[in-house]
Amino acid sequence: MSIERRHFLRNAGLGALATGLVGWQILRPTPATSGEAAAAMGPLAVTHTDAEWRAMLTGPQYAVLRQEGTERPYSSPLNDEHRNGVFACAGCQLALFSSKTKFDSGTGWPSFWQPLEKAVRTHDDRTFGMLRSAVSCSSCGGHLGHVFDDGPKPTGLRYCMNGVAMTFTEQAA
Repeated sequence: MSIERRHFLRNAGLGALATGLVGWQILRPTPATSGEAAAAMGPLAVTHTDAEWRAMLTGPQYAVLRQEGTERPYSSPLNDEHRNGVFACAGCQLALFSSKTKFDSGTGWPSFWQPLEKAVRTHDDRTFGMLRSAVSCSSCGGHLGHVFDDGPKPTGLRYCMNGVAMTFTEQAA
C-alpha cells in the first residue's frame, strides 16, 4: 500500500469518526430541567425544593412539570374538556389559558392558540436533535409543553400542552 493511500484512508477514517461524534452530540437528548430553564429566564414567584415538589405533585405531574417529560397523547381528560373555564398550572395554580382559546388540534394534547397575558415563558429546547420552543409557567417554571407555528388564526400558534401539568376550573358563561 502506498504512503499516499495510507494517509488518505487514515484521514477519511478520522473524518468519519469526527462526523459521527458531532452527529451524536446533535442528536442525543440533553437533560435540561425546568429549574435550569427557569433560572436562565429570571427569578420565579413560586419556588420549592425538589423534595417539596415531589411531595406536592403526583408522580406524572412531577415528571412533566419538573423533569420536562411528556404525557402520552390522548391520556389526559383535559384534551376533551370543552366547558367554559380556565386552565391553570398544576404546580402553583397560576391561570394559564382560557377555554376560549382552546381548539382540537388532533394531536392528543390540549391545544390553545394563545395563553393568558404574562402566564407563560418560552425557551429553546434542543432535545432529540431538533429545535423547539418549550413553554413553562411564568410563576413556578414548571414545564407545560411546546409552542408551534402551525395553529389557527388569529395567532397561527399551537400551544401544545401536557394535560397532567394543568388543572381546570369551570366558570359561568
